[in-house]
Amino acid sequence: MRKIALLGIALTLCITSLFANEVNVFSARHYDSDIQLYQKFTSKTGIKVNVVSGKDKALQKRISEEGADSKADLYITADAGRLGAFDAAGMFQNSMSSKIKAAVPSNLRSRNWTGIAKRARIIYYSPERVNVNDLNGMRYEDLADPKWNGKVVIRQSNNVYNQSLVASLVQNNGKKATAKWAKGIVSNMARDSKGNDRAQILAVAAGEADLAVANTYYYALMLSGSKGEEQKAAAKKVLPFFPNQNDRGTHMNISGGGIIKTAPNKANAIKLLEFLLTKDAQEHIVNNTFEYPIIDGVEPHELVQAMGLGFKQDLKTKVVSYGKKQADALEVMLAAKWK
Repeated sequence: MRKIALLGIALTLCITSLFANEVNVFSARHYDSDIQLYQKFTSKTGIKVNVVSGKDKALQKRISEEGADSKADLYITADAGRLGAFDAAGMFQNSMSSKIKAAVPSNLRSRNWTGIAKRARIIYYSPERVNVNDLNGMRYEDLADPKWNGKVVIRQSNNVYNQSLVASLVQNNGKKATAKWAKGIVSNMARDSKGNDRAQILAVAAGEADLAVANTYYYALMLSGSKGEEQKAAAKKVLPFFPNQNDRGTHMNISGGGIIKTAPNKANAIKLLEFLLTKDAQEHIVNNTFEYPIIDGVEPHELVQAMGLGFKQDLKTKVVSYGKKQADALEVMLAAKWK
């Protein structure tokens, strides 16, 4: 009986060890290249990565409802606003390690989550209808200038990328000034807000507007031809412009991740986050998603480099403020009747 009992204990320990050698990632990022990256992590460490993919709201709902029974270790998504809101709901724990702190600038992380890649939200213009000299020194704030009446396209107010951009304006300029700005933007819209970021760029290419606001990786994606020759041709009719170069710099956001407070495999989740911040992993990310690296010593994809390197990034505004000011941002947009 004693031998059987000891055998049972040994078997239990083996099973426990086997299951501990994994990490469960709940990801709202929909890139096949991320799966390839997780496979590289497994080859390097022997830690199996189990991935549950889905939309943010569905994943967050599942994690929240499962509570202590959740198998989620690491939640990965795009936009600091989303990460901040989930953090405010008490869903993360301290996700920092000395390696993460050393790799990621403090303005691109919080105590409970970190960026793994950057993206810039910039202005695009038609060189046929807009003289680049007219954009000299232009800021996001200037999109509300009456001279752009009927010439601007931008996504809807329920888009988190816009909410984070407007949150950054609230953080820097105050809620009152941003409310006035939002009304100006709505007055300058060439049409009601609709469509994704690529739809805004396509609208400028088609002559429906002169200026568009969109994330940089969408433009590079179109230029890559992976969305078809028609979108590639349209992107070539439009040029990028990095605003706020004479003050705080261009608005930067992140893709990132945090460790769930009930994570059963916290140590492995930390190892995966650290791996995503290595040079090899960062090169894999930027060359497949057209995002910007979050660590030094890695160059963006050549299509992103062609848009312009050395532009001034907003390093003053901490991305944690996007979540904190998200409610204010949405309030001013809705008050301005931003659809």
